[in-house]
Amino acid sequence: MAVSTSAPEKGVAVVTVAFPPVNALPVQGWYDLASAVRAAGADPQVRCVVLAAAGRGFNAGVDIKEMQRSAGHDALIGANRGCYEAFAAVYECEVPVVAAVQGFCLGGGIGLVGNADAIVASEDAAFGLPELDRGALGAATHLARLVPQHLMRTLYYTSRTVSAQELHRHGSVWQVVPREELADAALELAREIATKDGYLIRLAKAAINGIDPVDVRRSYRFEQGFTFEANLSGVADRHREAFVTGSAAGAGKEEER
Repeated sequence: MAVSTSAPEKGVAVVTVAFPPVNALPVQGWYDLASAVRAAGADPQVRCVVLAAAGRGFNAGVDIKEMQRSAGHDALIGANRGCYEAFAAVYECEVPVVAAVQGFCLGGGIGLVGNADAIVASEDAAFGLPELDRGALGAATHLARLVPQHLMRTLYYTSRTVSAQELHRHGSVWQVVPREELADAALELAREIATKDGYLIRLAKAAINGIDPVDVRRSYRFEQGFTFEANLSGVADRHREAFVTGSAAGAGKEEER
């Protein structure tokens, strides 16, 4: 289980997440991901970062089993802070970030791709926030960057997923390709971005972030406050425990650990 960085060609860094079986990240994994993305963006030789994942899915969110194994609220606080740092690292990366998404992209995965600059997805990719089914709240901030407002609300309230093809129609996914072509397609886009002047591409990233209508860090932090309220009420723990024991509605889906 690890986060690794490679440099397949000049100007491009690939940060790969590998936490089998479904890339549900433990607390430390989110911090490691944040550090890797920030380091890649700070490298003066890098002009574009590709965020990728090994395995059958891009990201299944936080490791709920780790949370349920931990006494008190330490794991919950750690996961919230870790996600906050990882999402911010993608958004604030000094150079553009291209997310290469295969299979499921759920929960925290939406936070990552919603803050990326571009998304390339495989034909089997599905995006969603099952937060209400897991006793959590959050990342509506990032889902709202992928789909129109009313669709975001419907997806959030129902915990349904949306396909890569539909996101492509909405313009938030740049390209949809067969899974076996995903890595090459993401690298092709990153290569095109990396041909730009390194100084100018950094200025462009800062300028585009500066004109965003929503402060994504503050917006997501606001959402997290309601997650803490759900935990203090006890309802969140009941849903997480049901998920871990397999008694929750929808348990047994491929994103479950």
